[in-house]
Amino acid sequence: MTELHGVTLEAIVTALAAHYGWDELGQRIQIRCFQSEPSVASSLKFLRKTPWARDKVEGLYLFMLREIKRSSPTVHNFPPPRARTTGD
Repeated sequence: MTELHGVTLEAIVTALAAHYGWDELGQRIQIRCFQSEPSVASSLKFLRKTPWARDKVEGLYLFMLREIKRSSPTVHNFPPPRARTTGD
């Protein structure tokens, strides 16, 4: 199963715009819908008709997820230590 399963294109574009901002997004993926009066609606309209651009956007989204995961502190879910009883 892919990491994109169940994630809408709208959610992807919204997350990328929130994470990078439209200016940086337009630099990373040089398409007009990210550079000239960008909006989620105009981006969705273009990306739904343009498979190569959608592939780039999905690739950047996966990269962003890996980047976020890599920069997050590692959390270990070890069980709490057992209480010691007398006689241990």
